[in-house]
Amino acid sequence: MNARALKGVVLAAGVFLLAVLIAVYVAYLTNGPTPYRPAVASAAGGRSVDLTLQTVAAVGPKLSPNANWVSYLIRENGVWHRSTVWTLPAHTLVHVTVYQYDGKSGLRNPFLSQARGLVGDTFTVDGKAMSRINPDDASHTFAIPAFDVIVPLMGVADDAKNQCDYAPCSTSNAHTTITFTFRTGKKGHYRWQCFVPCAAGFVYGFGGPMQTIGYMDGFVNVV
Repeated sequence: MNARALKGVVLAAGVFLLAVLIAVYVAYLTNGPTPYRPAVASAAGGRSVDLTLQTVAAVGPKLSPNANWVSYLIRENGVWHRSTVWTLPAHTLVHVTVYQYDGKSGLRNPFLSQARGLVGDTFTVDGKAMSRINPDDASHTFAIPAFDVIVPLMGVADDAKNQCDYAPCSTSNAHTTITFTFRTGKKGHYRWQCFVPCAAGFVYGFGGPMQTIGYMDGFVNVV
């Protein structure tokens, strides 16, 4: 085999390997980890589902080998676990409750302190309805850009008593409770994420858990 033919074979093999790796990665983002699928309720106003989440400063050794990584958790059948890929029905109300246990990180962009894309244009923090918070008080955000959904999550005060060290955290630990409702759109595969650079120990705060599925971002499969 001459050098040109050998080069062509190597190039073809490289392209094939790259295609396989891309396919595996896409399959992982779409199908794994196993998507959480909440029960659907029907009423006169249409269909709805409930999502119960918590955000934590450190996920802990029980739930991850990366014990000190910041993370979202979801409650399924009364058990908290690390899953950020969810399957939701199209054109359905999603009632979200977030128990927020992390401290105040602050927003680099005040635009994210204003809620958007929510039913009623408001969310509640510990029962109080509001449409925005002070950018310096934010700990995380919950955002689905394709739905124009942004919700700033109020952080826990630095001097709060009984703060949670490792997840899963209890409601007896210092926290804020945020609730809001949004509506899913048409069928598709959509990304959701936190926009606060909250990955301590990584350059600019956007490495590690901020770019890893299963921690501070994930996907919504709308079916």
